Amino acid sequence: MRLGIVSDLHCNAAGLTEALRLMGDIDELLCLGDTIWEYRFSNEIVRLPKDRGAQVILGNHEEGFFGLHGARARARDGIDPELMDWLAAQPHRLEREIGGKRLLLVHSTPWEPRGAYIHPESARLARFAEADADFVLYGHTHQQVVRRFGGVLVINPGSAGDARDNRNGRLLSCAVLDVASEDVEIIDFPDPQ
Repeated sequence: MRLGIVSDLHCNAAGLTEALRLMGDIDELLCLGDTIWEYRFSNEIVRLPKDRGAQVILGNHEEGFFGLHGARARARDGIDPELMDWLAAQPHRLEREIGGKRLLLVHSTPWEPRGAYIHPESARLARFAEADADFVLYGHTHQQVVRRFGGVLVINPGSAGDARDNRNGRLLSCAVLDVASEDVEIIDFPDPQ
């Protein structure tokens, strides 16, 4: 099974559309949070993963939008209430079993309190091995990671919406995971916006 992995879309529908094209034939799409950007909601960026039946989790930008301080943003004209309700109903973390392998999807960290930025060079990245999973998929940093810690393969696809990773020339990126072989392909691409 081939899983397409995106994160930190930040309302960039063109970036997600290009990522989907570049990933090619995938069995399932996984979105690791921050589909929207701060207090901006995009019907288009939420509709794309919803219509594909993607597994979507919430990130810190959704927490802000759906939190106390997001009341004015949620009341704006033009927001499709069905799409907003759908996004609000998504979990903060998701555990799945696919092909006999356990996947954990988180936006920032598998441990509480969540929200820390665990960059590729961080010693705390090794803590992901504490997860009861074969794969831990996370986003938040906008920086790519493919590293094994013990029996856990840790994957961060970078960002398909807001490039911030100097290591790949600040290109957008996504990933494809072959669950059976555990091969991971990181795909870099320029922002089509």
